Amino acid sequence: MSTVRIEGKWIDLFERVFRLCGVQAGDACAVLSETQSRPELPHTAELALLRLGARPFHVVLPMRALAAPVPVRSTGASDAIGGLAPVVTALAGSIFVADCTIEGLQHAAELPAILKGGARVLAISHEHPEILERCEPRAEDEQPVREAMRRLKTAQAMQVSSPVGTDLRIDLRGARVGGVWGFTSRPGTLSHWPAGLVLAFPAAGTVSGTLVLDRGDVNLTFKRYLQDPLRLVIENDHVTAIEGSSVDADLMRGYFEAWNDVSAYAVSHVGWGLNRRARWDAMTFHDKADFNGTELRAFAGNFLYSTGANEAAGRHTAGHFDLPMRGCTVLLDGVPVVEAGRLV
Repeated sequence: MSTVRIEGKWIDLFERVFRLCGVQAGDACAVLSETQSRPELPHTAELALLRLGARPFHVVLPMRALAAPVPVRSTGASDAIGGLAPVVTALAGSIFVADCTIEGLQHAAELPAILKGGARVLAISHEHPEILERCEPRAEDEQPVREAMRRLKTAQAMQVSSPVGTDLRIDLRGARVGGVWGFTSRPGTLSHWPAGLVLAFPAAGTVSGTLVLDRGDVNLTFKRYLQDPLRLVIENDHVTAIEGSSVDADLMRGYFEAWNDVSAYAVSHVGWGLNRRARWDAMTFHDKADFNGTELRAFAGNFLYSTGANEAAGRHTAGHFDLPMRGCTVLLDGVPVVEAGRLV
């Protein structure tokens, strides 16, 4: 992996974002990374924290042996800590954690213990700093996400449709709702950067219908724009059929099958993007090694359907697909929040 020269503007950028996270002089701040993390990310985080007068320290973990039967990408469920208790203790005892792991701590097994200690965690997406710069979080990004979360929490049902045939129904009763706006200043919380989306993790047995992925929709696990449509039949939360004769359909079938785990076929979360600075076409401009795809989860008006682990439904698996879709209409209790791919 080539080393990117650290630019002064990126130190300024990280400093601004860490200020939004409430970092102050004297704060003990952990910079968490792996031996294969992009080196410019933890280094820039350290320099920015020092500018703020904080007291940063590094926790660098060696890459663990591969445990999955297939490549694992873009899950938000880093296994870097591996349950190592002294690491959890150090992170939980910190005021702020700059998470520069490759996959991120969003769904890591150790996250609840880290947050219980009162740490504020910012998962910095493992990609070229140029992407982070374009998607810099701002203070005004918080309120639209909070409003979307409020609407999602009070809704009973979500319905998603599209001109190409998507017809998905989600019972939101019992769902766990979350949202991220790119910074967090409250102890015991996590956010990630880039950000700007709202999600529901549905309870078990609440999702059914048809999901049609069209040309130009995105499979972020493969970091690939779909070239041909494919149709997913969803029954009792699980994908029960993948219809299509394209390479995209074959790739998805093969990846699902490789896990040999029925939970890999199940819904993880559903939601929509709110970030008007994030771009659907951004993946075109970057090599795969420089691009993690967090931006594409958040571009304004996308409907995000994801498969895999879902604590609200009691399902745990490392298999994961994130599928941002364009052109969908999303209704909450019959009222549109996204109409034909545009925020209402």
